[in-house]
Amino acid sequence: MVDRSTRTKRATASPEIERLVSLLAKLPGLGPRSARRAALHLLKKRDGLMQPLGQALAEAAEKVKACQICGNLDTQDPCSVCTDPARDQTTLCVVVEVSDLWALERSGAYQGQYHVLGGVLSALDGVRPEDLRIASLMARIQEGGITEVVLALAATVEGQTTAHYLADILADSGVATTKLAHGVPVGGELDHLDDGTLLAALKARRSV
Repeated sequence: MVDRSTRTKRATASPEIERLVSLLAKLPGLGPRSARRAALHLLKKRDGLMQPLGQALAEAAEKVKACQICGNLDTQDPCSVCTDPARDQTTLCVVVEVSDLWALERSGAYQGQYHVLGGVLSALDGVRPEDLRIASLMARIQEGGITEVVLALAATVEGQTTAHYLADILADSGVATTKLAHGVPVGGELDHLDDGTLLAALKARRSV
């Protein structure tokens, strides 16, 4: 009978590697196994990938900031979108996250201003109106100049709940309130849609 106390322990990765894997596993779409594969790839490509990636992460952490007007991420505040004089200053597109803003920008179909909410209303997760950037949205509208608010929210239960809430509080604001047409599939996230679908949805928007 084998004495378990004398068994040789299996070799484990160093604390530095385990920390790298643990941090990578926190990224969206990466589980523990995918994180280990990514860590191994980075370590094998140390000079061509890992070190440049580390420098890019350090520079982004130092220079990238949230725009105080719309919530976009940029190296300047206000961001390049808010300070672009060529953009339509009368239309404001409300999105959930910065990734949605970037998705719409990739489509090239929208040339107005943005407002990032930073989330959606969710009773299950305890997300209330005061937890989102709704107060700053209303402040921008009250400043004047906005004639249309486009609710570009995901076609999920939480997204549509948030859209209905915003439509209610905007009803007496004097601005037209529209939302994306059904080119956005139910349950779909903006960041996962192709440019053609986004273009069709924006062009077919209608009043709430």
